[in-house]
Amino acid sequence: MRTLISFIPLFALWLAGCASTPQGSPERDAEAKQFGSSPAVSSVYVYRPDTASDDTVLWVDGRLVGSTLPRTYFRIYLDPGRHIISGMAADNGRLELETRPDEVYFVAQIVSAGQSHFQVVSRDLGQKVVTTCCSLLENWAPGQRPLLR
Repeated sequence: MRTLISFIPLFALWLAGCASTPQGSPERDAEAKQFGSSPAVSSVYVYRPDTASDDTVLWVDGRLVGSTLPRTYFRIYLDPGRHIISGMAADNGRLELETRPDEVYFVAQIVSAGQSHFQVVSRDLGQKVVTTCCSLLENWAPGQRPLLR
């Protein structure tokens, strides 16, 4: 019984990660596709160009970002430094990324058989793919961010 009780918070956290991640407005999507940078932070675009029906839960440095879906992307602002991008549930894909301030990074996430395969791609390729294939998802569905910070 004690084991079951200790499992309940982890299960609730996993369910929160599976909650629907809202799509960004057309205005926010257009603004994100300007691919601007900021002098204080790194901008990381994690995108899924694949059409696999699997959804995965995306985490950066142990912080929930949201559920990824085919042909979508997240724009994530990070402090410069080393970061770990990972998936959750059936997914155990993982990538370490070193970022610098005022830089923009692109990470392709290909999902196959429930597993994420992350790959850093060039800025030119990343911009082209995100612009032509993908729609913005909002980071942290309502109510999730305060819970997990």
